[in-house]
Formats: sequence, C-alpha cells, structure tokens
Amino acid sequence: MATLTYVYADQTAVLGPLATYAEPHTYDLCADHSQRMSAPQGWNVLRLAPDPATVEPTRDDLLALADAVREAGRPAEPPPEGPPTLRLVRPES
Repeated sequence: MATLTYVYADQTAVLGPLATYAEPHTYDLCADHSQRMSAPQGWNVLRLAPDPATVEPTRDDLLALADAVREAGRPAEPPPEGPPTLRLVRPES
C-alpha cells in the first residue's frame, strides 16, 4: 500500500509510504494499484520506497493497535428494552 500525493502546478506525482493522516490531494492506494499507477504525459512520478528492513512500528502505530484491540474486546451493548422510540418530525414551512 502507498499514498499518492500530487502537485498539479509542478506536474509532479509522488508515491510513498502510507500517510498517517488525510490531506487534500492525497489518495491511499492498494499494492496492485500503486504498482500500476501512471501519471499524465509530461508529469514526473517520484516513487519513494523505504527499505522494509529499516521500517519499524512507531509508538503511534502501537497505540492505535492497542486501542483497536481494546475496542474489539468490549462487550456489545445490549439493545434497549421495550419498543423503539419514535419521534414525529414536521417539515419546516
């Protein structure tokens, strides 16, 4: 997987490691699409490929994983007892 970032004014597309947060003009791509990605004619494509042997999980990665495991391990909340509540919604005039 990789994140595609582009700068339209510079006619440059950069394909690099997955971004840790969303930004405008960035798209996360699966492995197949990141390998087959091409840019318009005349554009430069920079492929940043870190050495997998040197990439280690960060503290944020480990905390996100721990939070996901905690959330998955929480018991499901039982549905409320009794009939569902209904609310009348009137259109605005």
